[in-house]
Amino acid sequence: MKKRAELLAPAGNFEKLKTALCFGADAVYLGGKSFSLRSFSANFGKEELKEAVEYAHARGKKVYVTANIFAKNADFAALSDYFAYLQEIGADAALVTDAGVLALAKKVAPKLPLHISTQANTTNKYAAKFWQEQGAERVVLARELSLAEIKEIKDFCPDLELEVFVHGAMCISYSGRCLLSNYLAGRDSNRGECVQACRWKYFLRAEGKEGEIYAEEDGRGTYIFNSKDLNLSARLDELAAAGADSFKIEGRMKSAYSVATVVNAYRRLMDGKMTAEEAARELDTAAHRDYTEAYAFGNNDKTVNYADSQTAGTRIYTANVLEGAHAGGAALIEMRNRFRLGDELEILSPSDSFGRRFVVEEMRGEDGESVADAKLVQQKLRVFCPYELCAGDILRRIPKGE
Repeated sequence: MKKRAELLAPAGNFEKLKTALCFGADAVYLGGKSFSLRSFSANFGKEELKEAVEYAHARGKKVYVTANIFAKNADFAALSDYFAYLQEIGADAALVTDAGVLALAKKVAPKLPLHISTQANTTNKYAAKFWQEQGAERVVLARELSLAEIKEIKDFCPDLELEVFVHGAMCISYSGRCLLSNYLAGRDSNRGECVQACRWKYFLRAEGKEGEIYAEEDGRGTYIFNSKDLNLSARLDELAAAGADSFKIEGRMKSAYSVATVVNAYRRLMDGKMTAEEAARELDTAAHRDYTEAYAFGNNDKTVNYADSQTAGTRIYTANVLEGAHAGGAALIEMRNRFRLGDELEILSPSDSFGRRFVVEEMRGEDGESVADAKLVQQKLRVFCPYELCAGDILRRIPKGE
């Protein structure tokens, strides 16, 4: 019997790691301070990596550490120590792209499982088999593959784990191997410094022919590079049947609120607690670009985003719950966006309180005084709620008129 697919979530810092695991991720992927393709994320220092692994393992979860840069000669001395350390602290795998880096990791950390990053552009069964023969336990497949191609790879490499992106931002180049950032901003996207130049607003004009446009555009520009966000929430069963072992959510640079929203939706969908239609509505609550099913289901021509580069979510991130309370009690919260008495809030939670709504009728400051308008960022308040709240839950405001 095939084991159920893993739900793999991003962890750009320790708060996001805790959030992802709290809301149902089976594993997280994260980066250290070096060798990761998200240099602008907070990432994890040496001791934080150790703490992250211990935290996840105590909860029966896994941690995969990215080391997926295209390495240069000067990187290898530090990489040697890095892989040895990852093996020492018990990381569940390291993600690599470079063949030389893989060879080094096998030599200095022979017990450290290795996964091949999507940056390696694995688009066929022979490449997948090659990586498996080099000692890789898993390959993160290129986003450009069709469902039939995924199945063919699994049939050819039945013992190789296949990881598939199911949600989040997409690069406009093959699985992210892009040179735009280098050319336009001098920052190497293949070493973690991407400025996301493909999200900029472009205008295409011919020299000497002012006003004559040669690409479809609106008043904001052409968006000839600007891709939509991937959303395969309605296709998980088909992906699993094709051989996907792990469903990967993109977003180490996304907020903890975004991580909670997306992970919660996919967890509930995978556990049969939410329908695909309900998941689709839930995934609209956090900010995102227009969604596409992209390559796996033949929507290649529908990946370009002609709308604005970001869509506001249908909910407003309002507060984090620091200390829970039983139904009718006063939970301690930390404010994130302004709200007032009379506002309607909704609970984002891995518990049965998820989706419950209530009107704020009473809240008090830490001094016990009544508060009518919570407008100080990170202000701590006691909010009375008719439903049970737990530490780690999130409150979000429903816009008036909905």
